[in-house]
Amino acid sequence: MAKYWIRNMYTGPGGGAYTGPGGGLYTGPGGGAYTGPGGGMYTGPGGGAYTGPGGGLYTGPGGGAYTGPGGGLYTGPGGGLYTGPGGGLYTGPGGGMYTGPDAEPYMAIHPPFPLFAKELHKMGMHREANMIEDALKSIGWRF
Repeated sequence: MAKYWIRNMYTGPGGGAYTGPGGGLYTGPGGGAYTGPGGGMYTGPGGGAYTGPGGGLYTGPGGGAYTGPGGGLYTGPGGGLYTGPGGGLYTGPGGGMYTGPDAEPYMAIHPPFPLFAKELHKMGMHREANMIEDALKSIGWRF
């Protein structure tokens, strides 16, 4: 089963943009930006940057880079690029672009949004990467 890391944009403890232990942008073991086993940027099975089935960069059903229903790049309800409640680009509580503390944060298997956009560009998925970058800029994220 895929591991979910917090992918909202909260910079406080436990948030998707937090760089400390347990954070989405933490580069240490278990972090969303960790490149080793179990990490959000790990390219092996179960990793957030894995391109195989169930991976965060997998383009097939259930994958973080899937554009169909339930996928990390789906623009409809429940999708990673959905701007409505619960979506990856939603700025309110429960959304991926939410910057405040959240009892029920947005979670996904793909890499943290700033890193996800970079990986999508590498994969040639520029439209999707640009949507994420625009959303990040709208909440004040600096590249």
